[in-house]
Amino acid sequence: MDIGIGLPTTIAGTTGEQVVEWARRADRAGFSSLGTIDRLVYDNYEPLIALAGAAGATERIRLLTSVLLTPLRTNAALLAKQAASLQKLSDGRLVLGMGVGGRDDDFDASGVPMAERGRRMDEALAEMTAIWAGEERGFAGAIGPDVRDKPPSVILGGGADATFRRAAQYGDGWVLGGQPPEAFVEPRDKLRASFREADRSERPRALAITYFSLDDDPESQAQATIGDYYSFLGDYAEQIVGYVAKGEDQIRERVRGFEAVECDELILFPSSPDPDQVDKLAAAVL
Repeated sequence: MDIGIGLPTTIAGTTGEQVVEWARRADRAGFSSLGTIDRLVYDNYEPLIALAGAAGATERIRLLTSVLLTPLRTNAALLAKQAASLQKLSDGRLVLGMGVGGRDDDFDASGVPMAERGRRMDEALAEMTAIWAGEERGFAGAIGPDVRDKPPSVILGGGADATFRRAAQYGDGWVLGGQPPEAFVEPRDKLRASFREADRSERPRALAITYFSLDDDPESQAQATIGDYYSFLGDYAEQIVGYVAKGEDQIRERVRGFEAVECDELILFPSSPDPDQVDKLAAAVL
């Protein structure tokens, strides 16, 4: 199983210097991917912008959105161009995780009806795939840069049946968002079944994200950052904080748990923006 690490871009107050240094250390340490999480109404960085900054500071590590809230980005042609640009600038390292989103405030701020998110997602995937394939759109021809030889890898996030249909139709796999290993098995099997039903012979990639803390006081740190991020969920935020893997032993146990359920890549997201967390995590799991 590959081990990736999340950027601290959804931790309020994280500086640009911390993000870039985090990316450099993760690249040197040997993590498989740098992950981002998306949200609009919060003190966080936009994922594609953050990964563009990380791309310039790294050489080999994959750049993963896990996941980008696609229906909020109403211009699919522009989004396709942005993703293709990052794919080219990073020499083919972008893994574009995409999801429909679920926070009312994000949709309200975007002026996008939440009830239309599934339809908008399907339309965006179709349009972006066609653009990356080089279909012409105007007098100048196709929308570049040209990524026909290697378009961004696409994975889908979410648990609805439509997610797995979309993964088989447009993507290379799926990602589980912040749940324990035992919650991985059923959707993993749905993913594989959807590929078989679509007559795709390759095995899809099944990924997962989880949270960790190697801080001096991991409980307080997780409460201050992860708890704040999920505070809109009320009492359920406390369960998420409780599930953060705290300390080396819990982190190694979390990794073993996902290995046991045939996860292809686990992305560990931090509770602190301190780049020393990268080195501590590498020592614990790589």
